Amino acid sequence: MSLIDVLESVPAVREPSLSAEEILARARAVAPRLRERAEDIEACRQLPADIVGLLRGTGVFRMARPRAWGGPELDAVQQTEVIEALAMGDASAAWCAMIGMDTPIYAGFLGEEVARRLLADPDAVTAGAIMPMGRAERVPGGYRVSGQWHFGSGITHSTWVVAGVLVTRGGELEPGPPGAHGNWRIVVAPAGDFEVQDTWYTTGLAGSGSRDYRAQNLYVPEDFTFSFAAPRVTGANAAPDAVLRNMPGVPLGVARAAIDHVRRVAATRVDRATGQPWAESYRVQTVIAQAEMDLSAARYAVYGSLREQWEILEAGDVLTRDEQVATVLARVGAFRTARSVVAALFDLVGSAAIYRPSVLDRWLRDCNTMCQHVIAQDQVIQSAGAHLLGGTPHNPYSVGVIQ
Repeated sequence: MSLIDVLESVPAVREPSLSAEEILARARAVAPRLRERAEDIEACRQLPADIVGLLRGTGVFRMARPRAWGGPELDAVQQTEVIEALAMGDASAAWCAMIGMDTPIYAGFLGEEVARRLLADPDAVTAGAIMPMGRAERVPGGYRVSGQWHFGSGITHSTWVVAGVLVTRGGELEPGPPGAHGNWRIVVAPAGDFEVQDTWYTTGLAGSGSRDYRAQNLYVPEDFTFSFAAPRVTGANAAPDAVLRNMPGVPLGVARAAIDHVRRVAATRVDRATGQPWAESYRVQTVIAQAEMDLSAARYAVYGSLREQWEILEAGDVLTRDEQVATVLARVGAFRTARSVVAALFDLVGSAAIYRPSVLDRWLRDCNTMCQHVIAQDQVIQSAGAHLLGGTPHNPYSVGVIQ
């Protein structure tokens, strides 16, 4: 379907707004169902249609929709709480929810008319990779876009797809800001305009359907492209890295689910060699307490820094470098802490953890995979340190710097 066909066929849907409390309650209510379906989700290598329907029913995809446009406009803390609740059920479902709910945030960087097109369906799902893996040749009225992008999480059930590009003119890269490789823009187009490639054969997050996608000479009107450097809105969602804020909800929820699971196991398990109940074992007690301590510290860092950052930006103030970096380091810490917590619990449970369908096996694989995301890599920590010291970040976008 062409872009024009989509624009003409999108219905003007208007439903009563859900509150933050209602969305969180619905997310918590569906988490057990997601847990029950986790094996099916993994086997399908994408979210089954009924699971997508469950997520839509929670209101997760409309979380950031502005109140002025009939939405609940959850702040970053509330969004992360919802993603965390879903992740306690299934990591892939939560990952797709976290990615798919970015539509209203992207809309804040587009003109109002186009933004309303994107949000005509309050539960529209957007997928795609924003980093510039493609090229966009300037033509009258827009661009001819070509490229291949990786990690299109949720693209199998998305309405819209974003794709990062570097702009060219006459085949040559246009200059960007000082220090940048070129003029980085994001294009938005209907999911059907891209060729989706079945590449997602992974050890973890298998159900996220994070497939490659490509385009060749796809025409995208100028109005359907944007730069993170030029928001239409003001406040916290005008920050270029706004789409990154609720990402820690996934690892935090997985780690919480893993601890709860092992605590339930420990309540009735007895060590076969010694006959000692696990609840009385020094080793078990220590591992559980260490896991709780580590997760609690990571969780408080995430939510505390998000709350502080949101309040500052909503007040119209400018973040200091320390305030900006606090959320970045808390985000990386959440991913890495979750992996270490789940790995410690996996080791504690022993050989029983390796047999499928072991929930610990799946959670560990999910954590290992999500920690391979660029946002959890050493280059982000380096970028945070460089930002604090006035040096050169290797990944400037991760600390909110647009180049």
